[in-house]
Amino acid sequence: MENKKFFPAAGRILISAVIIFLMFYLMLPPLNPKSQDFFTFLILCIFVILFVNFLSSMRELLMSLNGRGPRIERDPESGQVKFGMNGSLRGFTSGFRSLARPLRYGFSLIALMIVFMMAANLIGIQLFNAKRYRDLITISEGDFAEEVAEIGMNQIPVVDRDTATRLGSRKLGEMSELVSQFEISDNYTQINYQGSPYRVTPLMYADPVKWLYNMREGLPAYITVNMVTQQTDLVWLENGMKYSPSEYFFRNIYRHLRFHYPTRIFDTLSFEIDDNGTPYWVAPTVSYRIGWWSGRDIGGAVLVNAITGESTYYDKADVPQWIDQLYNSDLIITQLDDNGRFQNGYINSIFGQKNVRRTTYGYNYLALDDDVYLYTGMSSVTADQSNIGFVLVNLRTKETRFYTVPGATETSAMASAEGQVQHLQYSATFPLLLNISDRPTYFVSLKDAAGLVKMYAFVDVEQYQIVGTGQTIDEARRNYRSALNLEDVEIGEPVDTHEASGTVDSVASVVISGNTVYYFTLSGDDTVYAAEVTEHENLPFMQAGSKISFTYSDEGAPKNVVEVRDLKVR
Repeated sequence: MENKKFFPAAGRILISAVIIFLMFYLMLPPLNPKSQDFFTFLILCIFVILFVNFLSSMRELLMSLNGRGPRIERDPESGQVKFGMNGSLRGFTSGFRSLARPLRYGFSLIALMIVFMMAANLIGIQLFNAKRYRDLITISEGDFAEEVAEIGMNQIPVVDRDTATRLGSRKLGEMSELVSQFEISDNYTQINYQGSPYRVTPLMYADPVKWLYNMREGLPAYITVNMVTQQTDLVWLENGMKYSPSEYFFRNIYRHLRFHYPTRIFDTLSFEIDDNGTPYWVAPTVSYRIGWWSGRDIGGAVLVNAITGESTYYDKADVPQWIDQLYNSDLIITQLDDNGRFQNGYINSIFGQKNVRRTTYGYNYLALDDDVYLYTGMSSVTADQSNIGFVLVNLRTKETRFYTVPGATETSAMASAEGQVQHLQYSATFPLLLNISDRPTYFVSLKDAAGLVKMYAFVDVEQYQIVGTGQTIDEARRNYRSALNLEDVEIGEPVDTHEASGTVDSVASVVISGNTVYYFTLSGDDTVYAAEVTEHENLPFMQAGSKISFTYSDEGAPKNVVEVRDLKVR
């Protein structure tokens, strides 16, 4: 009888190739030896090849035992072994040897790769590379009063990520035609857009069935949340987004990136919009600066048009200006901690700890010069209740400045602000660092149990017992300035203050975060002015034809709206 193989060589190769492709399709590892995921993938590939070869070889051996190949027979009278058909015991034994040989080679190769991975990890450990870990980020000294401009009260972001999520969900809930088909991604990237801080996030398909119904048109919109006014918009697209994490097959953004850039190692993906409102996926690419795969840093980024799928790679020095978050915040915090820990070497970081510092437990974002900066405090490793200063890190360029301002930690400032309104049981958001009258000042929003912003507070960094709270930002700042005056601290006046008067041409009121704001124009003046109801007791009675006077400053405001002070209605 003819000895037939269960899997011919071509069949084994084909089956192994199909399984390996499916693994690559699902795992999406970079085909780059600088990635640990690549070696994990290689090890799995070897296991697949060995497994397929093992099944085939075992099938052939079993065939030899059941009469389809060489078989062993025993004489019933003498008990002597006889060999039937065209096989022999030697041939049968050689089958086991041929089965063991690829297993031996395969596991030896796996062992070599594991040894290499262990060696690669070993040469990159901090014990041998403390100075190099310290230098992953370069920190220069800065002057807070000169470098951090005092922004207008109508430019202060009051929306944190949690509030933005609530506002976005509420906005989608208003769209009955969308809420049954789509959900909101939890991306909520903070960006600068048209001169104001925003959080942006795309929609996503609610489930695979909804994807099947809507995939032809794509995701129809994304959500923007103005962090100053809390204005939440659903931005409709003329053509839907065809590439996102909620897509399937080759339109899934991760798979789209991997098959177009098979060797690139990607960091955390983020969603941003350019100056024209076109949605993009920003995929930073990873480079390693220590050892083989240690010292993680960013080398560039791939920008993918979320609508068309067109993509372009940029080195980090060449990324477009509108990109706001090239560096992941957690990566920056890790590098800041390493820089603070290894100022005087690895041994000093454990024993003695001279000049060793760390970041505080949290961070926030500050919009400056059309860029987004990460802010976090720096504290001595032995101090829990005070900061030695703070850093601002440009998340596009990684330019980092350290400002020596001893003062309270962010958690202490939050507790101080909550203490001012303890009867209301409001909770404080993580502080934002501002320049108020050339003084580093924490700004926090105070939220109720439902997560809605109800009040605001300014807390002095150096003297965190100095707190000003109010139902509006301007009221909180006035109270803060008054508290500083009580402490005999010099206060600077707003720059470029002007006086104006005239006849009201038109007036309208809106409620923002529970506070009534009146917008009005004057006869012969196209400027839109804004005044909060607390400015004057007669403000609710102001109408077209009223004579008014007020002051305002050139601090800059979004959408050409000028905030007024010292309003008088006649």
